Amino acid sequence: MSDKPLDLTVHSLPAPGNGAEQDPTRTHRGRWQMMGVLLLCAAPVIASYFTYYVIRPEGRRNFGDLIDPQRPLPEMGSLALDGKPLTLRALKGQWLLISVATGDCNVACLNHLYLQRQLRESLGKDKDRLDWVWLVTDAQPIVTALQPALAQATVVRVDAAALATWLAPATGKTLPDHLYVVDPLGNWMMRLPATPVGDSVGFAAKAKADLQRLMRASAFWDTAGR
Repeated sequence: MSDKPLDLTVHSLPAPGNGAEQDPTRTHRGRWQMMGVLLLCAAPVIASYFTYYVIRPEGRRNFGDLIDPQRPLPEMGSLALDGKPLTLRALKGQWLLISVATGDCNVACLNHLYLQRQLRESLGKDKDRLDWVWLVTDAQPIVTALQPALAQATVVRVDAAALATWLAPATGKTLPDHLYVVDPLGNWMMRLPATPVGDSVGFAAKAKADLQRLMRASAFWDTAGR
């Protein structure tokens, strides 16, 4: 054991004023660093939208109508096909191709469901980045014979009046006349034209071109799965 006395040297402490002078500088620098990180994270999303909306080959036209400003998914109470409650915002994280119809699903509704399934399949390797969704606007039961065809669809019951505060048809049309596209961030950003009777092939080809452009523009920030 050492016989040396304990070293009780008191080291100098920083003057109270020094810390107060440095804190504003550090706070300011920290805020700029945080903003830089947020911009870096958002850059791929911003770039993809800039590419799609701004940098377009001359003469190219979208088949669907772009929604400006975009409308985010609402906090709307709804029910899954099995009766379990959910909110529409739970569907965020995937591209959504949406149709709207009542539970009896008339001929136009059946045509839309068929188109939704075919358009998703036509995307090939990108099909898992898109969900096809049927929003049912009443409490009528889904026809039993139709249910097997909906195995890969997302079917959600919603209130028709509440839905009309989010989606909107073109002038002179109704909500069930269109298909609607929602991006993975949860924004309704495109409305496809009303489906013409007897020309589903031509409609599908043009709608597919729009979806493929969206998939390409978002490929470097969007992946399959929520």
